[in-house]
Amino acid sequence: MVNSQSVTLDRTFAALADPTRRALLARLDAEEGVTVSELARPFPVSLPAIMKHLDVLSAAGLIERSKSGRTVTCTLKAQPMEQAMSWLAHYERYWTQQLDRLAAFLEEDATWPANPASPSSAASTRRPRKSTKPGRSPKT
Repeated sequence: MVNSQSVTLDRTFAALADPTRRALLARLDAEEGVTVSELARPFPVSLPAIMKHLDVLSAAGLIERSKSGRTVTCTLKAQPMEQAMSWLAHYERYWTQQLDRLAAFLEEDATWPANPASPSSAASTRRPRKSTKPGRSPKT
């Protein structure tokens, strides 16, 4: 069973996956209460295409639309992004711990003497080739 938080995260990440929608959100972050026509103006796509992007953002709860007469105004709603940031922060902590453990391991490993049997050590020598070039017989 899928919980409601998972559905919200899915919608948020799906909405944020598109660069046009991210640009629309950035514009709404910079300016408060922008009309749909003003939002669509800088983009090289049609107004109906922008309306579809706004529908996705609205379904994800990332924007709110209000209508006054014939003018539709959009405002940014950051609540779903806070949930997404919280989800990402969990994995950031996980990877930070893993990378810290790797760094500690590498620092500890750097203090050990080089293993002469290791092929990567400076003491190793290159083995002669066993194969021959095509058309030649091996030397005996």
